[in-house]
Amino acid sequence: MTDILSRLLETRPWLVADGATGTNLFAMGLEAGEAPELWNTDKPERIRALYQGFIDAGSDLILTNSFGGTRARLKLHQAQDRAYELNRVAAEIARDCVDRSRRTVVVAGSMGPTGELLEPVGPLTHDAAVEMFEEQARGLLDGGADVLWAETISSEEEMRAASDAAARVGAPFCATMSFDSAGRTMMGVTSTGYAGIAAGLAAKPIAFGANCGVGASDLLRTVLGLSKAAPGSVLIAKANAGIPSYQDGIIVYSGTPELMADYAILARDAGARIIGGCCGSKPEHVAAMREALETKPPGGRRPGLDEIAARLGAFSSTDDGASGEGPPKRERRRRRG
Repeated sequence: MTDILSRLLETRPWLVADGATGTNLFAMGLEAGEAPELWNTDKPERIRALYQGFIDAGSDLILTNSFGGTRARLKLHQAQDRAYELNRVAAEIARDCVDRSRRTVVVAGSMGPTGELLEPVGPLTHDAAVEMFEEQARGLLDGGADVLWAETISSEEEMRAASDAAARVGAPFCATMSFDSAGRTMMGVTSTGYAGIAAGLAAKPIAFGANCGVGASDLLRTVLGLSKAAPGSVLIAKANAGIPSYQDGIIVYSGTPELMADYAILARDAGARIIGGCCGSKPEHVAAMREALETKPPGGRRPGLDEIAARLGAFSSTDDGASGEGPPKRERRRRRG
């Protein structure tokens, strides 16, 4: 029997993912420097509220509160020996929320970067990274996750380690990288390069794509690059809700629900089939994205770079790291809602 995500993709042209974890937990009182994963056991009612908010907004897929759930990341909070437990509980709460809903919603086990540099750049060995991801994966799966979801990865080495862990436990796998340096990841991977990497991973991704990064415009340029390099692939787009700025001591994202609704339509027309938000995205953004996708028919063509820039704002660079092309940099602006 195929996994639930693959079954949904067989019958649906697109799926709506969730929005930000950190943004919404900070709004609930999470302090800077505090590990969100500790709230899985310390404040489970708030994690339940996080998940339920996205389910109620129309998400077809929610990510667990386990982004920093590897032993390496939890060591910063003296919780490294709780890695399995904290991941399991993150998934258990999500599983319960989903099982109580009246819709089919996928529980995706979030696996973020270890925070360590892998060989040959850093000291972390491939085998050690795989072991950390495997420990996290087993907790997520035992808690009820339907699929493992590596996200915000920057290096080929770390993506391969996460994939190897998924292959070891025999789990469905999805993966996104963060392209935040002139169309490249922090470690220099381009959209074209990532398409090649994804094709050779030990656990072949059901879907792959981009999350986070600079803003919605840049992320869609990456999606266009992925769709060109890997035609026919199921692509993921999870963009930040605009550009962040500090206001009264807190980070505020510029993207309105209306802008994110525009982004969702452009993402679909660019080739993405799993569409959600990342930093700054709240349930109201997700609800706007779903409504737009349900009410606005496909445009019948891929959006051009000029159209993306006009509707969502300027690109952060004139080059996407792969094509050598891009529209001229211009003042960032939003459409009036």
